[in-house]
Parts: sequence; C-alpha cells; structure tokens
Amino acid sequence: MTPTRLLILLLVLGAGFSAIFFLPTTAQTQPVGVKLALPQFVGKWYGTDQKISDLELTMLAGDTEFARKLYTDAAGNAIFVSIVLPGAHPDNSIPRPERCLPAQGWTIADSTRLQIPLASGKKLGVTRLHDVRQVPLRNGDVISLYNLNYYWFIGFHHLTASHLERTSLDVQDRVLKGYNQRWVYVTVAADITKNVMRFGHSEAETDTMLQDFVRQLYPEISKSPNDPAGVAKSK
Repeated sequence: MTPTRLLILLLVLGAGFSAIFFLPTTAQTQPVGVKLALPQFVGKWYGTDQKISDLELTMLAGDTEFARKLYTDAAGNAIFVSIVLPGAHPDNSIPRPERCLPAQGWTIADSTRLQIPLASGKKLGVTRLHDVRQVPLRNGDVISLYNLNYYWFIGFHHLTASHLERTSLDVQDRVLKGYNQRWVYVTVAADITKNVMRFGHSEAETDTMLQDFVRQLYPEISKSPNDPAGVAKSK
C-alpha cells in the first residue's frame, strides 16, 4: 500500500471512530417498534419460554430486554424465536448472529438476503444464515448439524435486514435528529433435520417452514403489521 493510500485509509477510519464521540448519550427515546412479548400460539405452533443464558446476561447491559420461546408442533418440529431490545445507551450493541453463532460453536457457511411475502401483499426483508456445527453422539460418532437462521432489525421508523444499514441509520438519528429508535433484533431459526430425525426436513423444506412461520409471527409482534418497510409515523 502506498503512503498516500495509507494516509487516506487512516483518515477515513479516524473519522468513523470519531463520530462515536458525537453520539448524544441522552437522545430522546422513541417507542419500541414491536410488542416485546411472544404469543403462546403461532398457528399450529405452541411456544414455551426459554432461559436467557448467563453469558448473554453478563455481556449485555443490565437494561437489555428479552423475549424468547421455543415453538413446537405435533410432529416434533421446533422453531427458536428470540427478540432482543438493547439498552438506551449508544454503547450498547445488538448481538447479531454473525458474532454470536461462532461463539456458540456454529460455522456460518452462507449468508443471503430473502424477501418473505406477507399476507398484506408486502414483503419482509430478512438475512438468512446457513450454519453448521459438529455434534457428538452417545456412541462416539460425530455428525454435522445444519441450521437456518433468519433475522431482521425493527426500529420505530425503519425496518432492515442489514446490520450496516441499521448502524448507519442509528448514527444519523442520534446525530442529526437527536433521538434513539431503540432498535430491536428478531431472529427465527430451525435445524435442518433430514437424516437427523425420522421424517426430518430438508433445507428447502426448512426454508418453507420458517417462511410460513414468519408470515404468521410478524403481525403478532409488530406494531405496524401491514408496513414492513417503514414504519410507524410519530405524532
């Protein structure tokens, strides 16, 4: 790298990190854009509350809020759903899967974007992660367990599947508008159970199952269920 390019890179990085110091720590807080509770039933699925891990409670700020359930159906299929609302301080970050999953032993094999059609006729953009980890069995064998993880972020004025876009919008809101959208992170995930359990689902079948579930879940948790693109207008 030439000295000129190195200088430009250092200036850009310096400007980016410096912007952090201009974030107002007492920004006006907007209402949360979702209902911070998960329904007991989503269609045929029954949800049971899940414990928040000690690691999450240690790593995240004390005012972080959670809603988390494991949904199962009569056939033994399972879908994990989590909502995380970070605290109001700008130093509190959203624990997105690209950082959390590797810490839990998962390897992210692929990341793509999807548009899920909703009953309203609009589409919900999500990030789709295809993950794998090695699971030891009781007989000493080790199998590869695959998982699909959908996630997106909901603010009061915006909805996005991009962590970078969410971060950019958050900085703009705090610096230029003086408010905090209180971004919420939603994740919906399921294991690919073909060759793992009897009558298990393939990757394509797991995608279909998750997308059908998200279509039913979204209006149950969103305060603007018919508007996945933007959002609740403040008065």
